[in-house]
Amino acid sequence: MSLLGNLVSQVARSAMNPEDAQRNPVNQNINPRRTGGLGDILGSVLGGGNQTGGYNPRQYDRQPDNGFGLDDIIGGLTGGNQRGSVNSGAGGLGDILGSVLGGQRTRSGFGGKGMLIAILMPMVLSWIKNNGGVSGALSKITGMGYDNQARSWMSNQEDNDNLDPNDINRLFDENEIQQVAANTGANEVEVRQGLAELLPEVMNQLTPNGNLENEAEANAEIDQIMGQLSNRLNTLK
Repeated sequence: MSLLGNLVSQVARSAMNPEDAQRNPVNQNINPRRTGGLGDILGSVLGGGNQTGGYNPRQYDRQPDNGFGLDDIIGGLTGGNQRGSVNSGAGGLGDILGSVLGGQRTRSGFGGKGMLIAILMPMVLSWIKNNGGVSGALSKITGMGYDNQARSWMSNQEDNDNLDPNDINRLFDENEIQQVAANTGANEVEVRQGLAELLPEVMNQLTPNGNLENEAEANAEIDQIMGQLSNRLNTLK
């Protein structure tokens, strides 16, 4: 069972939606910070629409993947119906992200917020991995003074208390943020806010029981996704 399968599936579906760029365009005015819930950018992606009035996090509960429902996404990428050809399990998620991101390279323009979140997903997973996995990442966050935020990400009872986008530079490299903005057409504020919303949600999904008892599974899944993603993107070069 994949911890991140449902989240990646919804992000991939939004990124592949041809209407995403019109419905959820990048480089738009956004609220500087929404404390609690999924926030404006991630909420619009998972909510399937433009959530200018905010997003109700209760509409998106933690849940395991259900085979991802990614057969239609792969079919859309390859121009055919691949139903039944996608195996469920973490090993396929890197291929999914790789397919989405590789498909973006062939497009004449960039997509909307769904594609932005798809591009930020590997940044977030890499950050967690490079900081010692789930427990190491949480220790770093709490050591920086974000104790309440970290606790909310693991909680089954609280909405995620998202990071302040202005503090994202304390975690992520500024050059990476600028590069994502330059390559996507999003402004740097959107990139920071996307990271500030996505990191809490990923951590939330990786701690389904509100503790670290799934850490070995979570870290192994991150390794699998990043390995699959690297291999997939290398084949598209």
